[in-house]
Order: sequence, then structure tokens, then C-alpha cells
Amino acid sequence: MIASLSTHSLIDIDISAKGDMRHHIIEDTALALGKCLSQALEDRKGITRFGFAFVPMDEALGFASVDLVKRSYFVMSDLGLRRSMIEDLPREDLEHFFRSLCDSLACTMHIRLEYGANDHHKIEACFKALALSLRRAVERDTRRASLVPSSKGAM
Repeated sequence: MIASLSTHSLIDIDISAKGDMRHHIIEDTALALGKCLSQALEDRKGITRFGFAFVPMDEALGFASVDLVKRSYFVMSDLGLRRSMIEDLPREDLEHFFRSLCDSLACTMHIRLEYGANDHHKIEACFKALALSLRRAVERDTRRASLVPSSKGAM
């Protein structure tokens, strides 16, 4: 899913992780990724700031929306997953990954599954929707290249 996030967000991600438990590796990966993205965005001047996307994955439809506002707030709908493991990923670690990424990136993030039947497709649709949302939010806005994208002038 990280490879998919990288591919569709157009954000180069190269991660090698080891740890004492799968749960900690997943959490620490999300925290490190969010921190790296936040540092790369610096003061967030010149970015579009908002991004959202619907992504179909066969019978599943996922939605994600982000605001790179420097305030962490996370909302995720019940993804309706039936299995406790999705491939080699524990179901409970999925929400934890998204929440940890949101917290360390300091953004508002909403993830929702509209519908779907296959658990893998549900997750993949949500990851790809997040990727496209991030891609749009980090894009440069040439009309305000030196400005913080906020009516307050600060985030």
C-alpha cells in the first residue's frame, strides 16, 4: 500500500523498516512518513493546501480529503472490513496507520469507504484516494507561490 501511495501521490517514498513488532513498524512508518512530508513542505507557502479524491477499485469506491493546515484532525468511516487480516496487515493497524500519518503530518484527513465487497479492494481504494488527495494538496499554486494558503496569512 505504501508503494501505491507513492505511485499515485507522485511523492517519492523509499522505506526500509525493522522493529520489535509489526504494530510498531506500521505506526513508526506512518509517523516517519508524516514527519518527512511535513518537513518537505516547510512553511507550506505556495501549495494548494486542499485535496480530495474518489477512487474506484473494482466494486469498491473510496474517498479521501486532506487539508494541510498544520492542525491534526482525523475522521475515518467504518470500512466494513470482514477479515481480521488484510493480506499481511492486521485490520486494526490500518486506522492506526492513517491516524499516525495524519498526526505527524499535522493535517486534517477524512477517509471514507462509500461501498465495496472485497476487503483488499476497500483498503486499496482508500489508500489510492489518499494518494491523489495528497498529490493535489501539495501541488504548487503559481498564483500564490510565496504566500501561505490561508486567509489569516498563517497556519
